[in-house]
Amino acid sequence: MTAPITSKRILLCVFLRPLPDGLQERLHKQGRELTSARSMKAASQLLARQRFLVALLVLDRSTPEFLAEFEDCAATSVTCEWVGLLAPGAMQLPGMCDLVLRHFFDFHTKPADAHFLCQSLGHAFGRAMLRADGGLPAAGRDDLGMVGSSAAVALLRRLIRKAGPLDAPVLIGGESGSGKELVARALHHASPRAEAPFVAVNLGSLAPTLVHSKLFGHERGAFSGASAERRGLIEAARGGTLFLDEIAELPLELQATQLRFLGEKTIHRVGGTRPLAADTRVVAASHVDLAQAVAGGRFREDLYYRLNVLPIAVPPLRERMEDIPLLAQHFYERCASERSSDVAGFSRLAMTALMLHHWPGNVRELNKRVRRAGEPPLGT
Repeated sequence: MTAPITSKRILLCVFLRPLPDGLQERLHKQGRELTSARSMKAASQLLARQRFLVALLVLDRSTPEFLAEFEDCAATSVTCEWVGLLAPGAMQLPGMCDLVLRHFFDFHTKPADAHFLCQSLGHAFGRAMLRADGGLPAAGRDDLGMVGSSAAVALLRRLIRKAGPLDAPVLIGGESGSGKELVARALHHASPRAEAPFVAVNLGSLAPTLVHSKLFGHERGAFSGASAERRGLIEAARGGTLFLDEIAELPLELQATQLRFLGEKTIHRVGGTRPLAADTRVVAASHVDLAQAVAGGRFREDLYYRLNVLPIAVPPLRERMEDIPLLAQHFYERCASERSSDVAGFSRLAMTALMLHHWPGNVRELNKRVRRAGEPPLGT
């Protein structure tokens, strides 16, 4: 059931630090009311009960855990426009820039001018009200967070909505940069586990010696330096979804352990003797053809079939070229909200160039090229 929309004058304010001086008074003069939350968990609970048009996030610093919590909250509230008030240097934190590009209508850096901040909030309300009246999704996205009107994307949406409510493992295939993690998140939010954690790990970025401990956790004293017990990512995703990106990079000697977890839904921490229940759905992805990896002896056949219960193939951008104008505009709007720029949009010549490019890096490459176009030349 869809949460009822809250009064169009009420603003959800999530603040982990005190509000700027005078902001609340200025908003009150404009007829805005504040509903506050002191944590992302509290904000998620409010958003589940009521549909806010605009949310203001006041943040001094962030952690990887907070970024994941915010990502989950924002992804489940696609009808809400987010405005950020961030500490100086926050955009240099790992993951913050991409998060702002995906989810924020606008952001300001402390100390912010209350007048301009209120202007941003007013614009966000205007955009949200237009969308609420016209039934349009936030930032050009649908309720799955996907941009595109091509037949390939329509098929992808149908597959996600069909597989999402099921609890079986999903194997996502597709080229690098095509949007496999976006599909994994959409599967999570289309599932009964949507209110539980979504935990993503890129196995290709982990040293082979750390993979087992990272996934399964360890007990105190399990190895040198293990001064305290630590939950692994499988436990962290309990009740929710674990996204194993680049599953082909999982060392062969650890694949049997992963197979056992999928079959028994229990795990053993490194150095532990007791089994721990792990009610976690697994979604895996790879740009490598796992069937070929099995044939080449680089991937266990039994693990492949255990993961490949519900296969989903993400199309490369060159197979959905009609989506390029929508995607380019989507990335441009995100970039424009991040910083001022002399770039006013796409000329006909620029759009023609975008349509003629082969896009070997797929959607990720398009995003980077659009962002780079709005940056000042080096040396200026």
